[in-house]
Amino acid sequence: MEFEESGIGEECGVFGCVAAGEWPTQLEVAQVLTLGLVALQHRGQESAGIVTSNGANPPTYTTLKGMGLVNTAFKQEDLLKLRNVNLGIGHTRYSTTGISELQNCQPFVVDTLHGKIAVAHNGELVNASALRKKVMRHGVGLSTSSDSELITQLLALTPPMEELDTPDWVARIKNLMTETPTSYSLLVMYKDVIYAVRDPYGNRPLSIGRLVPISKLHSSGAGEADTEGWVVSSESCSFQSIGAKYYREVQPGEIVQISKNGLKTLSVVPRPEGDPPAFCIFEYVYFARPDSIFEGQMVYTVRKRCGRELAIEAPTDADVVSTVPESATPAALGYAQQSGLPYVEVLCKNRYVGRTFIQPNTRLRQLGVAKKFGALTDNFAGKRVVLIDDSIVRGNTISPIIKLLKEAGATEVHIRVASPPIRFPCYMGINIPTKEELIANKPEFQDIASYIGATSVRYLSVEGLLSAVQRGIESHGKDERISSSTKTTRYGHCTACLTGKYPVELEW
Repeated sequence: MEFEESGIGEECGVFGCVAAGEWPTQLEVAQVLTLGLVALQHRGQESAGIVTSNGANPPTYTTLKGMGLVNTAFKQEDLLKLRNVNLGIGHTRYSTTGISELQNCQPFVVDTLHGKIAVAHNGELVNASALRKKVMRHGVGLSTSSDSELITQLLALTPPMEELDTPDWVARIKNLMTETPTSYSLLVMYKDVIYAVRDPYGNRPLSIGRLVPISKLHSSGAGEADTEGWVVSSESCSFQSIGAKYYREVQPGEIVQISKNGLKTLSVVPRPEGDPPAFCIFEYVYFARPDSIFEGQMVYTVRKRCGRELAIEAPTDADVVSTVPESATPAALGYAQQSGLPYVEVLCKNRYVGRTFIQPNTRLRQLGVAKKFGALTDNFAGKRVVLIDDSIVRGNTISPIIKLLKEAGATEVHIRVASPPIRFPCYMGINIPTKEELIANKPEFQDIASYIGATSVRYLSVEGLLSAVQRGIESHGKDERISSSTKTTRYGHCTACLTGKYPVELEW
């Protein structure tokens, strides 16, 4: 919960759709794109955009962009104009680089020597400054401060091995991946195909789904012949709402071509010898929706295992277990099950408090957290409470909650955090406060329980988090949908914000 209050956020979500079979399609591609982005709204609420194409030669591109949530960025009358489209990509943005303006809204569309391309990007380039200078030395001006425009312009540059009259998009994408090792998941639309690309370290997620008839959505009888289209998304949580079945993940370093004829792996760009993958571990901890699947396991299940690990590492004498609504609920359930304590709700969240036109006068400021939460006193008065949270970033959110619970009758409030302390900033697509702002780096952290008013405070260890995440990872070797040249034989996770060990050397 405190991630949200502290302004920590994921950079964005990407989504793409290609209708299968004969074109023009009967599939409402624009509606699929819109619903897909709505399901990814938790990854970014600043702006949204979609670019659609009829897939002709040359194609006709149509762009819709707007500030705010998906449902306000796109008007129904605008979507009705996109009926005769066969493929498209979309994006919802939370900026970590670039200012909050419509010009930074993705996807970006540029003209290249061989026609238009559209690009949507999730992540943050670790060497963006050097790449920006390189593009400008080629005489290319940049109109925005976004990494994503930089990627688009790099793709527009002709690679050394390309013949003048034959566009080689695999070579261009591989050239980009050679220039910058991480962090990005990309969708590149060109003519009648979408290229789905994940950086060699697999730092940001990207999954593929298959659109099937609604009657076969929940059955095992939907074969390849039933495919109505292909979708690709930052998270698989978007698939069910659009009538798609989870197919597989795009593997680290993989370039997948998605067309009306199906999927094809075009290339896999390797990491430097000895480097493991570096999937962002905070996708599991907080950013992803609980019903998303990464590495063969559901995020909800991993969070529950984190709670079990926390109960083993940091038990305490208490009467009930609860949570700060609502991202930490799976961890709280896991803690309760492991410890044998009953799980109860102690807080009721006002979902609509948000931003208000009411000016915060002195009395409202004094009410503080009471505007956002109500205490369910009957569940915990006179009892010792274990309160599970997913993080304590600055410490200024949990303190008034503890005060609220104690004033409502809790005799003790033990804080248990289902992730390790955040000590370092992220440079790969997560907006984290400066090192000095993080509570784990302040003198008060030595006695954090007294600082926030808790009876005790314990965090999950880095080892405990890694154990909870990696214990359930399925062997990708069992998935016949992934070619043998693409299978990942090792897994690994980026814990840089916890340990300061970044997967690649940072460039400034």
